[in-house]
Amino acid sequence: MASAVTDNAPNTLLEGSILRSLLKIAIPVILSNLLQSGYITVDAFWVGRLGDKAVAAISVSQPIFFLAFAMGIGLSVAGSTLVAQCIGAGLQRLADEIAAQVLLLAWLFALPVSLAGELLAPWILHRLGTEADVMAAALSFLRITLGGLVFTFGFSMLQSLMRGAGEVRIPLLITLGTLILNAVIAPLFIFGWGIIPAFGVTGAGIATLINQCLAMGVGLLFARYGRVGITIHLRAMKPRLETISRAFRLGLPSSIELVTYALSANVMMFMVTLLGTVVTASYGVVNNINALVIVPAIGMSIATSALVGQNIGAGQFERARAIGRLSAIISFCGLSAVGLLAFVFAPSLIAFFTPGQQSIIHYGSQFLHTIAPSYGLIGLQMALCGTFRAAGRTMTTMTLAMISQWLVQIPLAWVLSHNTALGIAGLWWAFPLTNLFMAVMTILWFNRTDWQNTRVIKYATADE
Repeated sequence: MASAVTDNAPNTLLEGSILRSLLKIAIPVILSNLLQSGYITVDAFWVGRLGDKAVAAISVSQPIFFLAFAMGIGLSVAGSTLVAQCIGAGLQRLADEIAAQVLLLAWLFALPVSLAGELLAPWILHRLGTEADVMAAALSFLRITLGGLVFTFGFSMLQSLMRGAGEVRIPLLITLGTLILNAVIAPLFIFGWGIIPAFGVTGAGIATLINQCLAMGVGLLFARYGRVGITIHLRAMKPRLETISRAFRLGLPSSIELVTYALSANVMMFMVTLLGTVVTASYGVVNNINALVIVPAIGMSIATSALVGQNIGAGQFERARAIGRLSAIISFCGLSAVGLLAFVFAPSLIAFFTPGQQSIIHYGSQFLHTIAPSYGLIGLQMALCGTFRAAGRTMTTMTLAMISQWLVQIPLAWVLSHNTALGIAGLWWAFPLTNLFMAVMTILWFNRTDWQNTRVIKYATADE
């Protein structure tokens, strides 16, 4: 039988203004994610000074790392959902037990994924068509980042657990601290200084690895001794098959969803690398911009998931549905405005990362002009997918991902680029068309959701 909350303070996320509650979580999460994306921005800024081959090395490595990361990150979705519904239902001790179990599961899962990635990295890079003069730098950078997956998984899980419990300030502060450190040490490891040799592209990976290790360590200290909504005890990490099995079943579809996106990104990268180093570098630069632009949408999705999850746990199903609708509207309008700015200033944005490299600026601007008008659609569908995850409907988001990527985007990219006069531009047009399809499908699925049957913690209701 699950235990009730030990802290009798009222949960302000379950009452009052939905907009206020949403922004209370969303703003710190968005700021934290913006800061976290600063790792990519800082690395891209400095690596861009090494030339197009260095940029291409980072570009071809990132989808592979994302694939490895995606295999385990779905577990954090399960952890956040379970903790949020427990907190909403007033089951603090159960939330603490689940937090310890899913963190253990994340670490255990990271080890084989990291090992497999290290062994398969050369083969994957070769299969992606990585050019010979890019291979060495790409392989070195990739192996460094894959070697630190246990830290990456650990910190990601800790962030998700805290956010599921409604604590968003501590992850923000940890991310801010590590970003400042990364901004200092990244150029030192890339270009060298004093006794530190110049590692080039590899230096960016080393700096990120150091910061992820520190972030996880600080996060663990807060989860053990701080007031972050959950408390993780070492004794609670003794494996419990029922909890691990529940988290695995809930998280597996999310992992498959992210793997779907990662595999799709690798297939798209394969199509791009066939067109040469300049197009590959252009594609990588725009992907870095896209990753930065959609950070607010990711933050809104995470905040929506936490808030919806707690309200579902409390049995406030109509409020949960209203939260999803409002989040979708805010995300659509906000990212549409960002898309307009990106469209107008596309050449300047590309030139920021690759100054003076006119070919990259040309192709990158073409890509950004094509995809930027659809940013609002990305925000809308990500917000609604956050409600699905909070409701434990991870199979829904997995299905949407598989359809959009394998039945829409990849076939479109191939047909438009190989069988029409669009050529390279055909690859770019596959993205906004897919975003439109995904937004429509997500809205239809959201409207037919049975919110009365969205509790994941039904077995705990006897304690309410």
